[in-house]
Amino acid sequence: MGCSSCSTGKDGQPRGCKNNGTCGTDGCNKLTVFDWLSNMSLPNGQKPFDGVEVRFKNSRKEFFRNTEQTPLAIGDIVATQAKSGHDVGMVTLTGELVKVQMKKKKVAPDDKTLPKIYRKASQRDIDIWQKCRDKEEEIKKRSREIAISLNLQMKLSDVEFQGDGSKATFYYTAEDRVDFRQLIKDMAKAFGIRIEMRQIGYRQEAQRLGGIGSCGRELCCSTWLSDFRSVSTASARYQQLALNPQKLAGQCGKLKCCLNYELDTYLEALKDFPSQDTKLQTEKGVAFCQKSDIFKEMLWFSYKNDAANWHALHKDQVLEIIEINKTNKKIASLEAYVVDTVSEEKLVFENVVGQDSLNRFDKPKNHRKKKRRNKKRNPNKNNKQTARNG
Repeated sequence: MGCSSCSTGKDGQPRGCKNNGTCGTDGCNKLTVFDWLSNMSLPNGQKPFDGVEVRFKNSRKEFFRNTEQTPLAIGDIVATQAKSGHDVGMVTLTGELVKVQMKKKKVAPDDKTLPKIYRKASQRDIDIWQKCRDKEEEIKKRSREIAISLNLQMKLSDVEFQGDGSKATFYYTAEDRVDFRQLIKDMAKAFGIRIEMRQIGYRQEAQRLGGIGSCGRELCCSTWLSDFRSVSTASARYQQLALNPQKLAGQCGKLKCCLNYELDTYLEALKDFPSQDTKLQTEKGVAFCQKSDIFKEMLWFSYKNDAANWHALHKDQVLEIIEINKTNKKIASLEAYVVDTVSEEKLVFENVVGQDSLNRFDKPKNHRKKKRRNKKRNPNKNNKQTARNG
């Protein structure tokens, strides 16, 4: 969902708000919540909930108390309480839905220790905030150079300034523990601000930076996914996916979060499905499972001595054979249980345009012009032909 400033311009090119998902209309921000109660009035006698959800840079959201009962709407820039000084953020949700979001984030709605909203941000606050935001890329580049000069095994992925410009939080990823005491001293001396280092995981790094996934859409973690559940290779095995790290890993280098989306459906289908290690005892020999299709409820078996020939069996037939084998009996052969697989007819699309060539829209060659050119070039030849005909 994009805002009006992201529409195309006069020349057909996208204009864009050039705020990287932090525009004032809050239409193309990360993790935006739709307020479906905005057009509904509260019952008589009920006071509006004083909790407000405020979003800062990228995916960082916090809850505040509107103790002054300042009239706020989604998209308003507000000055909020911080540990020292004040911060500037954007209101993303107000009213009763904030209570729902607080319960989802396991924050007590009646918590009295929540920070407060001071006021709506003045133009001076917004100017200082925007000036600090413009310096973030340059400071991030300079801080990376300082970290490289100190030979620190860490990656500085993002920088976030406090609204009043007195403090900057550096987000980094690292494999092992990093001693960045000298780094903080050098950066505080170079930038003249208070420094806070915060280590994040690789999934959180991808969430903050964003990007396009292999499906062609924006990353789930940077648009709507807020909780990161553990993803294991068992999710790929249950879905019968090839264990190829290059295809199963996302931009964060970890297994893709979307491997868990359809996992429950596969687990439900596998409840009464024979195992992949099932062996069928026949008079012709032992048969091993070579392939299975969960949703078609089909399994393909082959004899140990003839692994090239596969025999398709239905799930119920396999379960029946297993019960027979449990009584120490063998079936005659797999051929007696083979299911005739009907080949699906392929759709043949007709050429509704006709058997026209690709250059049918080209301008036809004008043969008359050629004849006129030939007459002008050889007028004597044309006179001779007319004389002969006469």
